[in-house]
Amino acid sequence: MKKLLMICGMLFSVITFAHAQGGDRNGTPEERATKSTAQLTEKLTLTADQQTKVHDILLDQNTQMNKAREEAGDDRKAMRTKMMTLMQSNNEKIKAVLTDDQKKAYDTFLEERRTAMKNRMGGQGTGQPAENK
Repeated sequence: MKKLLMICGMLFSVITFAHAQGGDRNGTPEERATKSTAQLTEKLTLTADQQTKVHDILLDQNTQMNKAREEAGDDRKAMRTKMMTLMQSNNEKIKAVLTDDQKKAYDTFLEERRTAMKNRMGGQGTGQPAENK
């Protein structure tokens, strides 16, 4: 279970990082899927067929996440739970498209994003005190 939550957190990090890189946090699901697919293509050397499949998975995920945000309103806990479930499911879908070597690289990529997010948050939510900067 702990590993599952960690994987979900990593996928969330990937998507969040892709948003930050674009500079437009309110981009359309299509724009976000395109940016994330480009980033994964660069990191994992995706084939054209894999790019199409990953883009479709990410587009569906982004669309569902927008819907979850709207439906949750101020209930952030419900929204977070729904998004974690979506990310877990989509992470498995993405891995199903990848080769074994790409899966390893994807896991490394997710771990790097998770670490970067922890650093940006100053250790919040990790059980460690935030560092003074």
